[in-house]
Amino acid sequence: MINNIAKKSLVVALLAGIGFGAAVAQAQERVYVIDQRGVVAKSGFGLCWRTGYWTPAAAAKDPAGCECDKDLLPKETCAPQQAMKPAVASAPAAAKPSNEKITVAADALFDFNKAVLRPEGKAKLDELVSKAKAIKLEVILAVGHTDRIGGDAYNQKLSEKRAAAVKEYLVSKGVEANRVYTEGKGKKQPVTGDKCGKSTKKTKTLIDCLQPDRRVDIEVIGTK
Repeated sequence: MINNIAKKSLVVALLAGIGFGAAVAQAQERVYVIDQRGVVAKSGFGLCWRTGYWTPAAAAKDPAGCECDKDLLPKETCAPQQAMKPAVASAPAAAKPSNEKITVAADALFDFNKAVLRPEGKAKLDELVSKAKAIKLEVILAVGHTDRIGGDAYNQKLSEKRAAAVKEYLVSKGVEANRVYTEGKGKKQPVTGDKCGKSTKKTKTLIDCLQPDRRVDIEVIGTK
């Protein structure tokens, strides 16, 4: 996910355009995804979502840099902000967005090793669209993942294609394109751990065991 996720590392594989409605221009000036209230959008793991403009140098200049990437920035960059924390804490807390995070097995959306949505996958995304229409939607964050079978580059591309397919479908159902942010993580963030051994040989047993790794994490953020 974004902030530091590559280093530490209803939900579906998506995300590529940024900017919440009238805040598109603002998003281009920021290195983190900012909602309409000026609050940094975060994943279900509490990590800030970065835009394509993110670099360590740019993060150091962003108002949310120390909140999101303190460990990556020079200590002197965040020291002044640390001293100001008590004053900030006394300010009224911003209203929290209504978040719903869902993880969908990629196999429920696509055939194995494919990036074309299955009819069953479209039905699951229809449910997501209904949930999004029931709130004042700010953004949908979606990250695609693959299992470890195959090369890094291939899996990265597959996860991105699946995310793009999900976004395209959501947009076809009326979700604004600039409210869907997609990203592919390839095979970098498995959830199976050592459960399936270390073999990479493509066998049915291994494919079945690694199924939880083939997933799409989708987070719907908005207010009710």
